[in-house]
Amino acid sequence: MSGHDSFADHFSERATGYAQYRPGYPAELFAYLAGISPARDTIWDCATGSGQASRQFSHYFDTVIASDASAAQVSKAAQTPRMSFLCCLAEQTPFRDQSFDLISVAQALHWFDLERFYAEVRRLLKPRGVLAVWSYGLMHISPAIDAIVKHLYTDIVGPYWPFERRLVENGYRDLAFSFNELTPPLFAMHADWSVDHLLGYLSTWSAVKRYMEDRHDNPVQQIQHELITAWGAQATRTIRWPLALRVGTL
Repeated sequence: MSGHDSFADHFSERATGYAQYRPGYPAELFAYLAGISPARDTIWDCATGSGQASRQFSHYFDTVIASDASAAQVSKAAQTPRMSFLCCLAEQTPFRDQSFDLISVAQALHWFDLERFYAEVRRLLKPRGVLAVWSYGLMHISPAIDAIVKHLYTDIVGPYWPFERRLVENGYRDLAFSFNELTPPLFAMHADWSVDHLLGYLSTWSAVKRYMEDRHDNPVQQIQHELITAWGAQATRTIRWPLALRVGTL
């Protein structure tokens, strides 16, 4: 998010695609975060998107509050018991002071007005409460496939990535993080996908959408034949995304 009372909505038009194609976070991540939380009463999953992280947290916390500034994203989120969704900005929420044991932000912190969001986090966390933020960049499949995906990412749609994407590429190491920082274990997402699923995932990239709007051409199709050839005869391949996780307490 940028500005004071607005945000750059890069995702509403692709909410269905996100829910369909985005990889899931590892169960071990949520077990770890629940383990370091001072209690397991209430969590706020901020910028929840289609609710991937929220659903995982519902296995550990009594109440999961999930929010997103995009009404389209919230409408696609799958409701489960103990979860509630609302549409609001990360930096300006309707929650009461000291409402949450844990606040999480998955793949979204780079959009926020950090100073205002961190002030909101300090207002909302209970004593010894935890803030956990994470991101992920390019996937790893095989050297040949990785090179083709990197060519799409950098050379074809590179100019269409927003500036904030650089913060993801650096694993959030360049972001201010004004909390008592912990050193978490290393986590990664894994998925077994077909080549068609991978192509669908690449089509959800915000830079791909901007490229198509600007040039009226689908950049994924430019690498599709080469990608399918490099994929080979295997029905599915294992795909891995390392997570960049930062965790801190008040």
